Amino acid sequence: MTLKNIVKTYDNNVTVIPGMDLEIRDKEFIILVGPSGCGKSTTLRMIAGLEEVTSGDLFIGDRRVNDVPPKDRNIAMVFQSYALYPHMTVYKNMAFALQLKKAPKEEIDRKVRQVAKVLELEPYLNRKPKALSGGQRQRVALGRAMVRDPAVFLLDEPLSNLDAKLRTEMRSQISQLHQKLQTTFVYVTHDQTEAMTMADRIVVLKDGVIQQVDSPQELYDHPVNRFVAGFIGTPPMNFFQAGVERAQGGHVLVFGDCRVPTPAAGLEPYEGREVTVGVRPEDIHGEEAFLALSTSGQLEAHVDLAEMMGAEIYLYITVNGQKLISRVPSRMAIRGGDTVRLAVDGNKVHLFDPETEQRI
Repeated sequence: MTLKNIVKTYDNNVTVIPGMDLEIRDKEFIILVGPSGCGKSTTLRMIAGLEEVTSGDLFIGDRRVNDVPPKDRNIAMVFQSYALYPHMTVYKNMAFALQLKKAPKEEIDRKVRQVAKVLELEPYLNRKPKALSGGQRQRVALGRAMVRDPAVFLLDEPLSNLDAKLRTEMRSQISQLHQKLQTTFVYVTHDQTEAMTMADRIVVLKDGVIQQVDSPQELYDHPVNRFVAGFIGTPPMNFFQAGVERAQGGHVLVFGDCRVPTPAAGLEPYEGREVTVGVRPEDIHGEEAFLALSTSGQLEAHVDLAEMMGAEIYLYITVNGQKLISRVPSRMAIRGGDTVRLAVDGNKVHLFDPETEQRI
């Protein structure tokens, strides 16, 4: 599937997608992610044919589909609201699209039962949606899409109505389903944990503009700008300003009393100036072994809040008047109000130009 210079402008002259180029590979699981209002659902609805493309070209396979009605695009859409028919049984909900196509009764029955088996819905085929849990309803919505054998599945925030435990279960079920079906999945969410755990590639959007398209690991390790760096990761990346000084074998980042050596290249133009430093909470360490190794990158921190998360503690700290978050092992038994020594891993810092916010 290919989106070539796709523009979406509404009647009130508000442009939500100013020009999008995106290549979606055959059989991949691609996730569009970004804050509310960034254009991800609009993009999905244009692929589905539910929104008109203002300009540009939209191809599914080799076929330009700008003017092709939704029913002829060979796609299936799964909505956040499930959109099931309340007066019909699960069986009839799943069979409905095939009945509209006037498929033979035997074929409808075979497909519905086949899909019900895959989705573990066989015991519920004679129930109506109101007698099902949220997770079961979502599986029915998926099943209704699956019986049509579409070339592309479009999923618009399908898990946002579920509680946390069910969301985690459904994430793995949808991932397994993708592997079984070997079909292209285009999925929209604002939840970056969903994106990181499920996607082959993630498209990060901001104000209708693609910021980066990459694998989850690449996005996490090499964000192209400050926005992507701050959006991907839980808890979010810490940012602070630090001066750049030349040092033996490279540069150091100067932040209050803390001097963090960094092997980062391309810092010569920033010597004597400040850069924006991004450091993930797990790269601010408190273990004795790490402190012994990095005497120069240490900082003294006041712990405002220690949030016990089981295997680790999230420390909300103040350093040189700056609020930061650190993730440390729970065996360290740190409490709110403590003053602790921590160390920044200079090999793991991300550096951004303070004006352009692009990665250095």
